[in-house]
Amino acid sequence: MLTLKSTLRYLVPATLLLAAAFASAKPYCGELDNALGPFDYRDAPPDALYLVEMAHYTDEVAAGVKGNTGAIGGDLDYTLRVFPNHVKALTTMAAVAMRTKVTQLFNARYPVECYFERAVRFQPDDGMAWGAYGKYLYSMGQAERAMPMLKKAYDMAPDNPSVNYNLGIAYFRAKQYDLAVKHAKVAYQHDFPLDGLRNMLVGARKWDGKVEPLPGKEDKAETGDDAAAKVAPETGDDAAAKAASETAAQ
Repeated sequence: MLTLKSTLRYLVPATLLLAAAFASAKPYCGELDNALGPFDYRDAPPDALYLVEMAHYTDEVAAGVKGNTGAIGGDLDYTLRVFPNHVKALTTMAAVAMRTKVTQLFNARYPVECYFERAVRFQPDDGMAWGAYGKYLYSMGQAERAMPMLKKAYDMAPDNPSVNYNLGIAYFRAKQYDLAVKHAKVAYQHDFPLDGLRNMLVGARKWDGKVEPLPGKEDKAETGDDAAAKVAPETGDDAAAKAASETAAQ
């Protein structure tokens, strides 16, 4: 005969298992159906793109300064429901969330990560969306989840400078310096504007900073001395810390 004590003995483990299942479950990120669109940002209908960006992704929204039709979270949410793989809007949302130290912006329907999940669910062949997702996870300290996404982005967009830059940063932090140098060279061959990765590698004495120009480019390749001269007199660790803020660059 079951007593109250024996019943509780069976119920408590079941309750704990249920709580653990909920804790490990991914957040629900909603269906992709939308009143307008959704459209692939890479091949966006010009009229739809103009109407959405004119109202919801203005210069001030893009810079993360303030919303245009209300709270900035609402404008970014609207933009990303119409264009789920709008990488610039994804980058803005991540930057605002990190600056304000929240995981979901006010007036946004979903947590920040959901918008990245929706982007790659909508267009799984979009390397830039995978790169943005990986970069966001990496910036949140989730390197193990981020690395496969950064590699997937590289497989899809091997010549993209920002993809190579962010993957190079991740490899540097993992102390896989040969791979970090490989991706740094590609990033700078394609004129990536930030010197953080170069400075990290040169400062750590893992690379001389020299980049051979791509065939047909008129720009002269930098010599090792030229690249080294650009590095501030700081250690590799100091340079790495300084460059952390640059990983959000597209």
